[in-house]
Amino acid sequence: MPRPGTRTCPKALSRSSMATICHWKVVDGVIDYDARSEAKKDDKSLWSEKSFGDFILKIDWRLKLEPAFKNKNVPIILSDGSHMKDSGGKEVKIEIDDVDSGVYVRGSSKSQINIWMWPIGSGEVYGYRTDAKMPPEVRAGVTPKKRMDKPRGEWNSFEITMKGDRLWVKLNGEEVITDAQLPNVPPSGPLALQHHGSFNKKTGEWTSPPALVQYRNIYIKELN
Repeated sequence: MPRPGTRTCPKALSRSSMATICHWKVVDGVIDYDARSEAKKDDKSLWSEKSFGDFILKIDWRLKLEPAFKNKNVPIILSDGSHMKDSGGKEVKIEIDDVDSGVYVRGSSKSQINIWMWPIGSGEVYGYRTDAKMPPEVRAGVTPKKRMDKPRGEWNSFEITMKGDRLWVKLNGEEVITDAQLPNVPPSGPLALQHHGSFNKKTGEWTSPPALVQYRNIYIKELN
């Protein structure tokens, strides 16, 4: 049962097109996505009907054990948010079996809390970390302190807190993002579970990392 003062999804998650809903399904209390939405680009993710300002969001997620995308261009992210380079100044890249999703807060893909397979771990805020216009302390602040992801196929738990333009993220009980500033983040906006990936029907292969993901136990408590 939901705790007092919270409201539970996915009842509110209904702002998406019918094509999206056909691919985002609820199976035995779990939101399951196959990453093959046929909706228009902006409608592929699963959006909340309501907007939220300051809140605490709790959500469980796991990456499915299905064939994914062989990504040969994954960087090694350092603690300051920059990418590791070799002695010649070239970025170091590794290959992984890549899956990618995340949670949009305040209605913006820029303020997405990442869920992925990269070595830096989930909880990273890609839109701010990779923005060269952001101050160094902002880019470092949205880079996870440690990788707390469980092995693919196992359930993970996020606790995401937004207060003003500040973000905290706990992953499996460990705080990986602490009081990170998100400059110019909107004061409120809907939440979204992110679509990611593209599939080539002719070859039967993914051409970018797919959001082969499941979600459950979604609770949000508004703070304002």
